[in-house]
Amino acid sequence: QGSVDCPNLEFEYGDADGHGAELAELYSYTEEPELSHNRRCFEEDFHTQVPDRRWLELDRAQQKAYVMHLLDGLEVVNRDKRLRVARAILYLAQGVFGDCDNEGDVLHWSRHNSFLLYQLGTFSAFLELLNMEIEGGGHPLGTQWPHTGLLCCPGRVLLSVMYLMVENIRVEQETDPPEWKTCRETFRMELSFPVHTEEPFALLLFTMVTKFCSGHAPHFPMKKVLLLLWKVLLFTLGGFEALQAMKVRRREELGLPPLPEDSIQVVRGMRAASPPTCAIELVEQQQQQQPQQQKRSHRSRRPLMKQDSLDIYNERDPFKNDEGGVDEEENDDVDGGMEGELELVERDALIPAMPAQRLPLERVSFPKGLPWAPKVRQKDIEHFLEASRNKFIGFTLGQDTETLIGLPRPIHESVKTLKQHKYVSISDVQIKNEEELEKCPMSLGEEEVQETPCEVLYRAMLYNLPQYMIALLKILLAAAPTSKAKTDSINILADVLPEEMPITVLQSMKLGIDVNRHKEIIVKSISALLLLLLKHFKLNHIYQFEYVSQHLVFANCIPLILKFFNQNIMSYITAKNSISVLDYPHCTVCDLPELTAESLEAGDNNQFCWRNLFSCINLLRILNKLTKWKHSRTMMLVVFKSAPILKRALKVKQAMMQLYVLKLLKIQTKYLGRQWRKSNMKTMSAIYQKVRHRMNDDWAYGNDIDARPWDFQAEECTLRANIEAFNSRRYDKPQDSEFAPVDNCLQSVLGQRLELPEDFHYSYELWLEREVFSQPIRWEELLRCQ
Repeated sequence: QGSVDCPNLEFEYGDADGHGAELAELYSYTEEPELSHNRRCFEEDFHTQVPDRRWLELDRAQQKAYVMHLLDGLEVVNRDKRLRVARAILYLAQGVFGDCDNEGDVLHWSRHNSFLLYQLGTFSAFLELLNMEIEGGGHPLGTQWPHTGLLCCPGRVLLSVMYLMVENIRVEQETDPPEWKTCRETFRMELSFPVHTEEPFALLLFTMVTKFCSGHAPHFPMKKVLLLLWKVLLFTLGGFEALQAMKVRRREELGLPPLPEDSIQVVRGMRAASPPTCAIELVEQQQQQQPQQQKRSHRSRRPLMKQDSLDIYNERDPFKNDEGGVDEEENDDVDGGMEGELELVERDALIPAMPAQRLPLERVSFPKGLPWAPKVRQKDIEHFLEASRNKFIGFTLGQDTETLIGLPRPIHESVKTLKQHKYVSISDVQIKNEEELEKCPMSLGEEEVQETPCEVLYRAMLYNLPQYMIALLKILLAAAPTSKAKTDSINILADVLPEEMPITVLQSMKLGIDVNRHKEIIVKSISALLLLLLKHFKLNHIYQFEYVSQHLVFANCIPLILKFFNQNIMSYITAKNSISVLDYPHCTVCDLPELTAESLEAGDNNQFCWRNLFSCINLLRILNKLTKWKHSRTMMLVVFKSAPILKRALKVKQAMMQLYVLKLLKIQTKYLGRQWRKSNMKTMSAIYQKVRHRMNDDWAYGNDIDARPWDFQAEECTLRANIEAFNSRRYDKPQDSEFAPVDNCLQSVLGQRLELPEDFHYSYELWLEREVFSQPIRWEELLRCQ
């Protein structure tokens, strides 16, 4: 099937998938026996405590009393009893499905029980147990797996309970009682601003990730850790809508004009474009159309066209014209690309001319006007005026953008237009403030830093942040479908592989689906949490964002994401790696049919896999964030030959995904050469239609690239110096003694008792000889200093 036949994907991007789907992804299909085991652990204990009653029949006081009884059971010495109690609590968090009739009831009771468990202190109790599990060793729940089998892995039980509590409490519903809303805010604060420990809960999970990657804890169930980490960040920092509201509020506080539009709303209103044709389709089309091309060969060589032909072409939607014609070349070395484009226009010109207003509606790609308001940076205005003054007057005035004396009238109009669309970002203000604080540290005094959840998290992550980023990318690489299985790579499948390997073809098929699904969920959680971190740190302070970005780039994040997209992306997005009858909560309340090869292959009826499309968009957004306004990183996209990889991703007819692909193509277009632009006019048109316009941006031509002496290494080094200065100024205060008061009193200085190392007592005479007596005193230099 050609790429043209790919249907429009009805996908709505958001913070996460539906509530049921997010809970279902916590469990692997190999964990299915554990659900009934949890139920047995609960029911055996419950019936001894509350005979002849069901959980749903108890009033709130009785439910509380029973939960308190379970929490007391976590204190017993016997390891088996403790694990059975933990499983009984997990069964409560899973929604007491043994008493429910349908999936809706299971989800309802899962939420109800999660709030109840939290209010009685269950999360804190499980946090203590998790800390002991991480430290390992003699703790009764510290059994390593897989050697002891699925049913004895305490880490999985602990993480499952915590995930269900976080996810159920995080999700808001209109029918929630007022005390649940209060409970939600209390829980958010508890996770964001730790009281008993010195670090937020997210940091503990980051530590688990690094321990897993370093080989110190290969038994950690990494999928559950990453899912919990993502949901904790989403809960404590806020999702995309919360980010937008914070951005609006921050701009008001800084006295900046309001945002021109809400980007998520604009993208939701966009329509997907038909993708460019790829090389294989071109060959087929050329074979089909050879007779017509021979007849029209004399026309295809014409270098010029009449203006009315161009007008007709411009009035129509070029993306609707998917029939025939050499539209684009996948290979950059082909010379005939532009002729194909000309022929396309010529063929259109043969259609009888119609007035523009009578064109059929489906041919119009956009209403009048572009989807985005154009933006101009202060630098753009300065560069424009500098070039204009050099041309007309012969000298420049530095950063002065007000004085227009001596410049022609059209330049005045241009400057006026540029200023109308000038956009000052929060980052610009933060960079300017940072420069002033570096210049005048004494006169400006202490900077007031708001104690936001984001600030607390950054401060906690700061010193181990490079290790966290490397660990996340290692796991992402291991989970990518394009990765080859290596013996020395980390084992991310430890918590999905069963104790006994499959012996039948059917079991092998089921395990294969489970393994692929497991990897997809890992990619989804890592891509989502990295994007959240980047967006929140950028809003909190630009240099926090740059610090994370730089370490991602140093850890080869750019080629890793390109490697991920260097696959059949349509196959990845339409993958059916799920067995819907085995998904939670369906498998808990419905009788499972006997699985056959046909039922395994059937999967669901969706036209795409939500999590895979979500992951792809997240990775493209991360790549955009890493490369935007960075020439050195843009050149990495060019060097790694990303253009054909990204063009193939345009086959996915989903507006948001196409937008971020086109943005990545736009920033490197000027470096790809004239031949590439000639061969890819359809992609160029798509960029013009869908991506925001930056006035004075030479993206489509790249006239004087060779004349620009960019030192890419210097660019990264300067950025790194600025980041280090920021981190040192704000977070290294105890060590930074440059502006600390000096004790000038000789008596007090000599009277201070200094702790000297033991070995100094044995070697101080040698030290004195070497450092003092044998060194000549340069009296001239000493006098000159005074």
